[in-house]
Amino acid sequence: MRLFLRGFAGYEEARVGRVFNQRRPDRYPAAVLLAESADDVAEGVRMAGERGWAVSVRSGGHSWAAWSVRDNALLIDLEGLNSLAYDEETGIAVAGPAVRGGRELAPFLTERGRAFPGGHCPTVGIGGFLLQGGQGWNSRSKGWACESVVAVDVVTADGSALHCDAQQNSDLYWAARGAGPGYPAIVTAFHLQTYPAYPHLWHDTWTFALDDGEALLSWMHELLPKLDRRVEPVIAATRLPNIPLDESVEHPGGTVLLLHTTVMVSNPEEAEDLLRVFDSCPVPKLGHVRGETSLAEESAAQDEQSPEGHRYAVDCTWTDAPADRLAPPLLRLWRELDTTHSFSIWYGWAPHRPLPDMAFSVEGNVYIATYVVYQDAADDEKYRTWVHERTAAIAADGGAGVYLGDTDFTGRQDRFLSDANYRRLEEIRATRDPDGRFVSYLAADPARLNVHG
Repeated sequence: MRLFLRGFAGYEEARVGRVFNQRRPDRYPAAVLLAESADDVAEGVRMAGERGWAVSVRSGGHSWAAWSVRDNALLIDLEGLNSLAYDEETGIAVAGPAVRGGRELAPFLTERGRAFPGGHCPTVGIGGFLLQGGQGWNSRSKGWACESVVAVDVVTADGSALHCDAQQNSDLYWAARGAGPGYPAIVTAFHLQTYPAYPHLWHDTWTFALDDGEALLSWMHELLPKLDRRVEPVIAATRLPNIPLDESVEHPGGTVLLLHTTVMVSNPEEAEDLLRVFDSCPVPKLGHVRGETSLAEESAAQDEQSPEGHRYAVDCTWTDAPADRLAPPLLRLWRELDTTHSFSIWYGWAPHRPLPDMAFSVEGNVYIATYVVYQDAADDEKYRTWVHERTAAIAADGGAGVYLGDTDFTGRQDRFLSDANYRRLEEIRATRDPDGRFVSYLAADPARLNVHG
């Protein structure tokens, strides 16, 4: 392991070099430890205890608010914990928290004919992704990615190493599936139930004018509760020029809407059958493409929409509002997007289904998330204020809470767990980390954590 104390060579790179969002925080850990193993993590936790430091953790560095960068703490960076193993008999993969879902886990499993509902953005580390729930490919069918976590290996606040599953240390296993950055331990390995890979991934992409957004939302809200769970529909408001357009149709300029749907299927005929429902869309289209795709192609599109080396301001909300009430504030937001890479999504999640007994516990019929992508530091406050105000306006009518993966509680707070699950998590934190060794959620008002509205 390597330790970088504040004020010494290499500290600044260790502090924020792996933070994806170029809007880097003005927070300064006492030191940064680059761990190479679970033993390094345990030694770091014990050292923090001896020196009176709190402990924060970084897996992939993709947190929009840079949860891991905390003043006067020991930041334990898990970049070196990126091993992968697979057991053919059980179908279980064991992965380090710094493994990137799209870049590393997906190709590793594909070579073995297996799959896992990993994240849409290929560079996200699985540590934060899974701890926060894990909204990924095929999630309407397979559920949240954390539902396929069968065990975790952790280091606790006293530096002990534990294996946690439904039978042993079950409290830490329960919390690992949804607690996010409030988890009272450090996960050093995830045990993942994998699935036989579908031989075909299809996409169905329609392009619509922004002015037709209200009609599109109305139709999709009517369709969504009846839509087969294998079908994953997303409406994306985007300003990228490379979009499907029919012959003789010119890009109208500014923001357009893409209805982008994916399905994982056994054969092309099954894909055509599942996607045929979209052929009855009553909204006039600007373009349409349907056919075979791959996770690699979909990941490349995600990379184009979410480029590295940019600043990001992000917010989200779950909503159960009907289309006629959702459309006005959402279309206002979509019309005001004003940079090339900025985008906003409507992700259809209904119908509701019972969730397993795990920390993750807040969702709604539709997920709304907005990603403002820009480059000038002078625009930080403008875009942060804008995205939080516009998202709050959407959440004010029918909002159910937020998904931790797309939040920044230093700007806007809302609930992320059910009241009962939040109380249970606090009890686990008090038992497993009585001295508060591990930092909690980074919030403007810690007293209002998990307060709805």
